[in-house]
This record gives sequence, structure tokens and C-alpha cells, in this order.
Amino acid sequence: MEIQQDSVVTIHYVLRGDDGEVVDQSDGQPLSYLHGHSNLIPGLEKSLDGHEPGDEVETTVTPEEGYGQYNEDLVQNVSRDAFEGVDNLEVGMSFRAESDAGNMIVTIKEVGDEQVTVDGNHVLAGQNLNFVVTVADVRQATSDEIEQGDIAEAAANDSE
Repeated sequence: MEIQQDSVVTIHYVLRGDDGEVVDQSDGQPLSYLHGHSNLIPGLEKSLDGHEPGDEVETTVTPEEGYGQYNEDLVQNVSRDAFEGVDNLEVGMSFRAESDAGNMIVTIKEVGDEQVTVDGNHVLAGQNLNFVVTVADVRQATSDEIEQGDIAEAAANDSE
């Protein structure tokens, strides 16, 4: 079966930055997702369209089709008081935050006595993403999976 809208796809992948360093990989645990429901970054999902089990796909996803361009406006200084209850703030820590655009994950870039600099950009924003993907399995999604838009949510609902 070819990868198409509403198919459940299982892949193994290695993601490298432009420097060749491994950024992420499936590490023996394949990733399964519902194709055509925005469960992967758009550029990777487009690259997998039409492929079948056993296919190896090498693709470079640009920032526009990945996590977007780096946006300096998402770097802000906030009062240390915003982290009430967290005793040891460290660079690299991530937190869920409320913003005008809704919930987002921010990462601490700098810790001062009064202010903390946080970055709301995805850690891979502004970067080309170089994937090598092996398609392990493709099957038609169930009606529950299609209705939920995600195989994990459909499986969770089945177990309730």
C-alpha cells in the first residue's frame, strides 16, 4: 500500500543538521503516525507521499516546511517572579507558557538576578532538516483513527 491521506505509516528515521550531526532518530523504536493530519512537519509528510514499505527516502526539509524561520520577536525577558516555585533556573530548561498566541514551549536562554531571557522558537527553527527515512509499514487507518486525527488518541479512547 502506498502512503496517502488517512493511512497509518510506521517509519524509522535519522534526522541530521546541516553539520551532519544527528539531531534525532527513531533508535530502534519506529514512529507511527496518521498521514495527512498534520502529525509530522509538512515537508517530511509531503516527501513521504506515495512511498511504500521498504522504501528509503532521503529529503531535506527547509525551515518554511519544517519549524519555521527563527523569529527574534519570540525571545523575551521576563521577571524571575514568573517562575515561582522553581528554585534553580538553568539555561536550557523548558517550560509551558501562556502567550497572546496561546500555549507555547519556551526555553531559558539566560538567567539574571531579576530577569530571565526565554526563547519561544522551536529548537530547530531556522534550520534545514536532513532526513533519512525507511518506511516500515503502511495500512489504512480505522474510522476511529481518522475521526480522532491521531492514532495515539484513537488507541487511548479504545482502551477506556
